[in-house]
Amino acid sequence: MKTLQNQTLLYDKDCPLCNVYTSGFIKTKMLDSNGRKAYCNLTAEEQNFIDLQRATNEIALFDTKNKTVIYGIDSLLKVIGNSMPWVEKIGNLKPVKFGLKKLYSFISYNRKVIIPSKEDRSQTLQCVPDFNYKYRTFYMLFATLISSLVLFNFSKMIGFIPESSFVRECAIVLGQIGFQALFISKLKFEKQINYFGNLMTVSLMGSLILIPVFIINLFFVLPEIALFAWFGLTVIYMLYEHIRRVGILELPNYLSATWVLYRVFILIIILYI
Repeated sequence: MKTLQNQTLLYDKDCPLCNVYTSGFIKTKMLDSNGRKAYCNLTAEEQNFIDLQRATNEIALFDTKNKTVIYGIDSLLKVIGNSMPWVEKIGNLKPVKFGLKKLYSFISYNRKVIIPSKEDRSQTLQCVPDFNYKYRTFYMLFATLISSLVLFNFSKMIGFIPESSFVRECAIVLGQIGFQALFISKLKFEKQINYFGNLMTVSLMGSLILIPVFIINLFFVLPEIALFAWFGLTVIYMLYEHIRRVGILELPNYLSATWVLYRVFILIIILYI
């Protein structure tokens, strides 16, 4: 790979995704050994020419010689385009770039609910994205859509469960938010929305774990006992992940108990009502 010289990417050191792709640029030699820097380690001089607020939402690439900065998808296109010019050329086409910017914002504004991390209060500079209601709502709707589609199709594979519908599955997924809201109503609204984002990520993760079942079923029909086992292990993992995220967000532990309670309640309704 052709190395981009004298350029440094700022990244959120508490974001696993940011760590992975920035270190990937170093390992593939798209950037030199000094090609990335944690946002919290910015020097006073660097803070003078970098837009600190914008850099929390859009990854900044700054020229260490000329002290110039570009942000977001432009940064990534420049790094990748230095080695693969065709990528930068395609990425800068208006319709493509528009889509890339929206996708980038969708991930960036939601990165703390996709992969949460504990806040390091000892750091003066915190790389925390702005709270964006629009992108958080889109994310929650996206997670609801995927989760509902997967659960609807999975339910059709289990014979004794009453016939489902996509609308019912949507109602169940969204109902979890309403049920959990009863127990966190006294928290700040922004903290509630952050929790709901994490809640939907747990649902989305569970749905993604179930997808291999459909792929396997293309080649041979899995027995119901195998489906139950797969589903049971998925729920156990989801509970573990919910407990972990509640701890990171410093929320009451009983939220995991109410998470289980809601699902048991829904199962009873589906089977007996």
